[in-house]
Amino acid sequence: MRNAFADAFYDLAREDDRICLVVADITAAAGVASFQKEYPKRFVNVGVAEQMMISMCAGLALRGFIPFAYTIATFTIYRPFEQVRIDCCYQNLPVRLVGVGGGVSYSTLGGTHHAQEDIALMCALPNMSVLAPCDPLETAQVTRACISVPGPVYLRLGKAGEPTLTADAPDPFCFGKIRTIRPGTDVCILTYGPITKMAFDIAARLEHERSLGTSVVSVHSLKPLDEEGIRSVLSRFKTVVVIEEHAPYGGLGPRVKALAWDSGATCRLQTFALKDDFIHVYGTHLELLKAHGLDSETLFREIASIAS
Repeated sequence: MRNAFADAFYDLAREDDRICLVVADITAAAGVASFQKEYPKRFVNVGVAEQMMISMCAGLALRGFIPFAYTIATFTIYRPFEQVRIDCCYQNLPVRLVGVGGGVSYSTLGGTHHAQEDIALMCALPNMSVLAPCDPLETAQVTRACISVPGPVYLRLGKAGEPTLTADAPDPFCFGKIRTIRPGTDVCILTYGPITKMAFDIAARLEHERSLGTSVVSVHSLKPLDEEGIRSVLSRFKTVVVIEEHAPYGGLGPRVKALAWDSGATCRLQTFALKDDFIHVYGTHLELLKAHGLDSETLFREIASIAS
Protein backbone atom coordinates (compact mmCIF):
# COMPACT_ATOMS: atom_id res chain seq x y z
CA MET A 1 0.00 0.00 0.00
CA ARG A 2 2.68 2.52 0.87
CA ASN A 3 4.35 1.96 -2.51
CA ALA A 4 0.99 2.42 -4.27
CA PHE A 5 0.48 5.66 -2.35
CA ALA A 6 4.00 6.83 -3.16
CA ASP A 7 3.61 6.17 -6.88
CA ALA A 8 0.19 7.86 -7.03
CA PHE A 9 1.53 10.81 -5.05
CA TYR A 10 4.49 11.14 -7.43
CA ASP A 11 2.21 11.23 -10.47
CA LEU A 12 -0.01 13.87 -8.86
CA ALA A 13 2.91 16.00 -7.70
CA ARG A 14 4.47 16.06 -11.17
CA GLU A 15 1.28 17.65 -12.48
CA ASP A 16 0.59 20.07 -9.61
CA ASP A 17 3.37 22.16 -8.12
CA ARG A 18 1.19 22.97 -5.09
CA ILE A 19 1.67 19.44 -3.79
CA CYS A 20 4.50 18.95 -1.30
CA LEU A 21 5.61 16.30 1.16
CA VAL A 22 6.76 16.68 4.76
CA VAL A 23 8.04 13.52 6.46
CA ALA A 24 9.23 12.73 9.97
CA ASP A 25 12.30 10.53 9.96
CA ILE A 26 10.95 7.80 7.69
CA THR A 27 12.54 6.15 4.67
CA ALA A 28 11.11 7.39 1.39
CA ALA A 29 9.44 4.63 -0.63
CA ALA A 30 9.13 4.11 -4.37
CA GLY A 31 7.67 7.23 -6.00
CA VAL A 32 8.36 9.32 -2.90
CA ALA A 33 12.09 8.75 -3.41
CA SER A 34 11.72 9.88 -7.02
CA PHE A 35 9.80 12.96 -5.91
CA GLN A 36 12.46 13.81 -3.32
CA LYS A 37 15.18 13.60 -5.95
CA GLU A 38 13.40 15.56 -8.66
CA TYR A 39 11.65 18.18 -6.50
CA PRO A 40 13.84 18.75 -3.44
CA LYS A 41 12.29 22.16 -2.74
CA ARG A 42 8.91 20.49 -2.16
CA PHE A 43 10.27 17.76 0.12
CA VAL A 44 11.12 18.31 3.79
CA ASN A 45 12.29 15.77 6.37
CA VAL A 46 11.84 17.34 9.80
CA GLY A 47 13.37 14.36 11.63
CA VAL A 48 11.87 13.15 14.89
CA ALA A 49 9.72 16.27 15.24
CA GLU A 50 6.16 15.29 14.43
CA GLN A 51 4.57 18.41 15.96
CA MET A 52 6.77 20.48 13.67
CA MET A 53 5.73 18.30 10.71
CA ILE A 54 2.02 19.03 11.24
CA SER A 55 2.44 22.74 11.99
CA MET A 56 4.69 23.13 8.95
CA CYS A 57 2.04 21.49 6.79
CA ALA A 58 -0.59 23.85 8.18
CA GLY A 59 1.62 26.81 7.34
CA LEU A 60 2.17 25.51 3.82
CA ALA A 61 -1.58 25.07 3.38
CA LEU A 62 -2.13 28.68 4.45
CA ARG A 63 0.28 29.70 1.67
CA GLY A 64 -1.70 27.82 -0.98
CA PHE A 65 0.07 24.47 -1.02
CA ILE A 66 -1.47 21.00 -0.68
CA PRO A 67 0.88 19.39 1.86
CA PHE A 68 1.09 15.71 2.75
CA ALA A 69 2.41 14.77 6.22
CA TYR A 70 3.83 11.27 5.96
CA THR A 71 5.14 8.89 8.63
CA ILE A 72 4.14 5.90 10.77
CA ALA A 73 0.48 6.26 11.79
CA THR A 74 1.02 6.65 15.52
CA PHE A 75 3.48 9.49 14.93
CA THR A 76 1.31 11.14 12.27
CA ILE A 77 -1.63 11.68 14.62
CA TYR A 78 -0.97 10.68 18.26
CA ARG A 79 2.17 12.58 19.15
CA PRO A 80 1.09 15.79 17.39
CA PHE A 81 -2.61 15.47 18.21
CA GLU A 82 -2.97 19.07 19.40
CA GLN A 83 -1.42 20.34 16.17
CA VAL A 84 -3.71 18.09 14.12
CA ARG A 85 -6.75 19.39 16.01
CA ILE A 86 -5.92 23.10 16.17
CA ASP A 87 -3.58 23.79 13.26
CA CYS A 88 -5.37 21.58 10.70
CA CYS A 89 -8.96 20.91 11.77
CA TYR A 90 -9.81 24.16 13.55
CA GLN A 91 -8.68 26.13 10.49
CA ASN A 92 -10.11 23.51 8.07
CA LEU A 93 -6.89 23.37 6.06
CA PRO A 94 -6.21 20.94 3.18
CA VAL A 95 -3.50 18.95 4.96
CA ARG A 96 -3.29 15.25 4.09
CA LEU A 97 -2.16 13.17 7.07
CA VAL A 98 -0.75 9.88 5.81
CA GLY A 99 -0.42 7.21 8.49
CA VAL A 100 1.56 4.12 7.48
CA GLY A 101 0.89 0.91 9.38
CA GLY A 102 -2.64 1.47 10.66
CA GLY A 103 -3.99 -0.97 13.22
CA VAL A 104 -1.35 -3.33 14.56
CA SER A 105 0.64 -3.71 11.33
CA TYR A 106 3.86 -2.83 13.15
CA SER A 107 3.33 -5.86 15.34
CA THR A 108 6.86 -6.42 16.56
CA LEU A 109 7.41 -2.79 17.58
CA GLY A 110 4.85 -2.84 20.36
CA GLY A 111 2.14 -0.51 21.57
CA THR A 112 4.07 2.66 20.73
CA HIS A 113 3.63 1.75 17.05
CA HIS A 114 0.10 0.30 17.17
CA ALA A 115 -2.59 2.68 15.83
CA GLN A 116 -5.58 0.76 17.16
CA GLU A 117 -7.73 3.76 18.15
CA ASP A 118 -6.95 6.05 15.23
CA ILE A 119 -10.29 5.82 13.38
CA ALA A 120 -12.20 6.81 16.53
CA LEU A 121 -9.91 9.75 17.25
CA MET A 122 -9.84 11.11 13.71
CA CYS A 123 -13.57 10.67 13.09
CA ALA A 124 -14.28 12.67 16.26
CA LEU A 125 -12.44 15.72 14.91
CA PRO A 126 -14.59 18.34 13.17
CA ASN A 127 -13.72 18.87 9.47
CA MET A 128 -11.54 15.74 9.29
CA SER A 129 -12.17 13.14 6.55
CA VAL A 130 -10.98 9.59 7.27
CA LEU A 131 -10.03 7.17 4.49
CA ALA A 132 -8.81 3.57 4.77
CA PRO A 133 -8.32 1.74 1.45
CA CYS A 134 -8.22 -2.04 1.35
CA ASP A 135 -5.52 -2.79 -1.24
CA PRO A 136 -2.91 -1.11 -3.47
CA LEU A 137 -5.37 -0.32 -6.28
CA GLU A 138 -7.83 1.33 -3.92
CA THR A 139 -4.95 3.16 -2.24
CA ALA A 140 -3.98 4.79 -5.53
CA GLN A 141 -7.62 5.71 -6.21
CA VAL A 142 -8.12 7.21 -2.75
CA THR A 143 -4.85 9.15 -3.00
CA ARG A 144 -5.89 10.74 -6.29
CA ALA A 145 -9.41 11.47 -5.02
CA CYS A 146 -8.35 13.07 -1.74
CA ILE A 147 -6.66 15.95 -3.54
CA SER A 148 -10.07 17.56 -4.14
CA VAL A 149 -11.28 17.24 -0.52
CA PRO A 150 -11.44 20.83 0.83
CA GLY A 151 -10.40 20.17 4.44
CA PRO A 152 -7.95 17.90 6.29
CA VAL A 153 -7.78 14.20 5.48
CA TYR A 154 -6.42 11.23 7.41
CA LEU A 155 -5.28 8.48 5.04
CA ARG A 156 -4.78 5.19 6.90
CA LEU A 157 -2.48 2.80 5.03
CA GLY A 158 -1.21 -0.71 5.60
CA LYS A 159 2.48 -1.35 5.96
CA ALA A 160 3.57 -3.30 2.87
CA GLY A 161 2.92 -6.44 0.87
CA GLU A 162 -0.89 -6.28 0.79
CA PRO A 163 -2.38 -8.20 -2.17
CA THR A 164 -4.59 -6.71 -4.86
CA LEU A 165 -8.23 -7.53 -4.14
CA THR A 166 -10.25 -5.07 -6.21
CA ALA A 167 -9.06 -5.73 -9.77
CA ASP A 168 -12.27 -7.61 -10.57
CA ALA A 169 -14.58 -5.80 -8.16
CA PRO A 170 -18.23 -5.75 -9.29
CA ASP A 171 -18.59 -2.13 -8.19
CA PRO A 172 -16.33 0.67 -9.47
CA PHE A 173 -14.51 2.94 -7.07
CA CYS A 174 -16.57 5.98 -6.12
CA PHE A 175 -15.13 8.30 -3.52
CA GLY A 176 -17.14 8.32 -0.30
CA LYS A 177 -19.29 5.33 -1.29
CA ILE A 178 -19.07 1.72 -0.14
CA ARG A 179 -18.39 -0.78 -2.90
CA THR A 180 -18.94 -4.51 -3.32
CA ILE A 181 -15.60 -6.09 -4.14
CA ARG A 182 -16.77 -9.70 -3.85
CA PRO A 183 -20.39 -10.65 -4.71
CA GLY A 184 -22.68 -12.77 -2.56
CA THR A 185 -26.31 -13.02 -1.50
CA ASP A 186 -26.44 -14.62 1.97
CA VAL A 187 -23.82 -12.92 4.14
CA CYS A 188 -22.24 -9.47 3.79
CA ILE A 189 -18.90 -8.59 5.39
CA LEU A 190 -18.26 -4.86 5.82
CA THR A 191 -14.57 -4.11 6.26
CA TYR A 192 -11.69 -1.80 5.37
CA GLY A 193 -7.89 -1.75 5.33
CA PRO A 194 -5.49 -4.70 5.04
CA ILE A 195 -7.71 -7.04 7.08
CA THR A 196 -9.94 -7.16 3.99
CA LYS A 197 -7.71 -10.01 2.75
CA MET A 198 -8.81 -12.07 5.76
CA ALA A 199 -12.43 -11.20 4.97
CA PHE A 200 -11.91 -12.52 1.43
CA ASP A 201 -10.48 -15.79 2.73
CA ILE A 202 -13.38 -16.22 5.17
CA ALA A 203 -15.92 -15.45 2.43
CA ALA A 204 -14.42 -18.10 0.17
CA ARG A 205 -14.59 -20.72 2.95
CA LEU A 206 -18.18 -19.83 3.83
CA GLU A 207 -19.18 -20.30 0.21
CA HIS A 208 -17.19 -23.50 -0.31
CA GLU A 209 -17.83 -25.28 3.01
CA ARG A 210 -21.23 -23.89 4.10
CA SER A 211 -22.81 -22.91 0.74
CA LEU A 212 -23.22 -19.35 1.99
CA GLY A 213 -22.78 -16.80 -0.78
CA THR A 214 -20.72 -14.15 0.98
CA SER A 215 -20.26 -10.59 -0.21
CA VAL A 216 -17.30 -8.45 0.84
CA VAL A 217 -17.86 -4.70 0.87
CA SER A 218 -15.06 -2.14 1.14
CA VAL A 219 -15.87 0.81 3.39
CA HIS A 220 -12.88 2.88 2.33
CA SER A 221 -14.46 6.12 3.62
CA LEU A 222 -15.06 6.06 7.37
CA LYS A 223 -15.84 9.78 7.39
CA PRO A 224 -17.88 10.77 5.53
CA LEU A 225 -19.61 7.42 6.00
CA ASP A 226 -21.92 6.14 3.29
CA GLU A 227 -24.91 5.73 5.60
CA GLU A 228 -27.36 5.20 2.75
CA GLY A 229 -25.22 2.42 1.32
CA ILE A 230 -24.87 0.70 4.69
CA ARG A 231 -28.61 0.92 5.35
CA SER A 232 -29.13 -0.78 1.99
CA VAL A 233 -26.80 -3.61 3.02
CA LEU A 234 -28.64 -4.01 6.32
CA SER A 235 -31.94 -4.33 4.50
CA ARG A 236 -30.77 -6.71 1.74
CA PHE A 237 -28.81 -9.35 3.69
CA LYS A 238 -29.96 -11.78 6.33
CA THR A 239 -26.55 -11.69 8.02
CA VAL A 240 -24.22 -8.70 8.17
CA VAL A 241 -20.76 -8.80 9.74
CA VAL A 242 -18.24 -6.04 10.43
CA ILE A 243 -14.55 -6.98 10.62
CA GLU A 244 -12.12 -4.21 11.49
CA GLU A 245 -8.57 -3.90 12.76
CA HIS A 246 -9.49 -1.26 15.29
CA ALA A 247 -10.47 -0.89 18.91
CA PRO A 248 -14.06 -1.98 19.71
CA TYR A 249 -15.14 1.59 20.50
CA GLY A 250 -15.51 4.40 17.98
CA GLY A 251 -14.89 2.39 14.84
CA LEU A 252 -17.09 1.11 12.05
CA GLY A 253 -18.84 -1.59 14.10
CA PRO A 254 -20.60 0.70 16.60
CA ARG A 255 -21.66 3.05 13.80
CA VAL A 256 -23.18 0.19 11.79
CA LYS A 257 -25.04 -0.96 14.92
CA ALA A 258 -26.40 2.55 15.40
CA LEU A 259 -27.59 2.67 11.78
CA ALA A 260 -29.19 -0.77 12.21
CA TRP A 261 -31.08 0.44 15.29
CA ASP A 262 -32.17 3.71 13.71
CA SER A 263 -33.37 2.03 10.52
CA GLY A 264 -35.12 -0.88 12.28
CA ALA A 265 -32.96 -3.47 10.52
CA THR A 266 -33.97 -7.09 11.14
CA CYS A 267 -30.80 -8.81 9.90
CA ARG A 268 -28.43 -10.73 12.16
CA LEU A 269 -25.57 -8.35 12.88
CA GLN A 270 -22.21 -9.13 14.49
CA THR A 271 -19.07 -7.01 14.80
CA PHE A 272 -15.48 -8.16 15.28
CA ALA A 273 -12.67 -5.84 16.33
CA LEU A 274 -9.43 -5.69 18.29
CA LYS A 275 -9.73 -6.21 22.02
CA ASP A 276 -9.94 -3.23 24.34
CA ASP A 277 -6.43 -3.99 25.50
CA PHE A 278 -2.75 -3.57 24.78
CA ILE A 279 -1.79 -7.13 23.90
CA HIS A 280 1.76 -7.90 25.02
CA VAL A 281 2.54 -10.45 22.33
CA TYR A 282 5.70 -10.40 20.26
CA GLY A 283 5.20 -11.85 16.80
CA THR A 284 4.01 -11.33 13.26
CA HIS A 285 1.04 -9.23 12.27
CA LEU A 286 -1.14 -12.34 11.95
CA GLU A 287 0.03 -13.64 15.33
CA LEU A 288 -0.92 -10.38 17.01
CA LEU A 289 -4.31 -10.37 15.29
CA LYS A 290 -4.86 -13.92 16.57
CA ALA A 291 -4.07 -12.77 20.11
CA HIS A 292 -6.84 -10.19 19.62
CA GLY A 293 -9.22 -12.90 18.45
CA LEU A 294 -9.13 -11.73 14.84
CA ASP A 295 -7.77 -14.84 13.15
CA SER A 296 -9.36 -16.41 10.10
CA GLU A 297 -10.29 -19.71 11.77
CA THR A 298 -12.02 -18.11 14.76
CA LEU A 299 -13.94 -15.64 12.63
CA PHE A 300 -14.98 -18.35 10.16
CA ARG A 301 -16.47 -20.50 12.93
CA GLU A 302 -18.30 -17.59 14.56
CA ILE A 303 -19.70 -16.18 11.31
CA ALA A 304 -20.77 -19.66 10.13
CA SER A 305 -22.58 -20.16 13.43
CA ILE A 306 -24.35 -16.80 13.16
CA ALA A 307 -25.39 -17.32 9.54
CA SER A 308 -26.56 -20.92 9.82
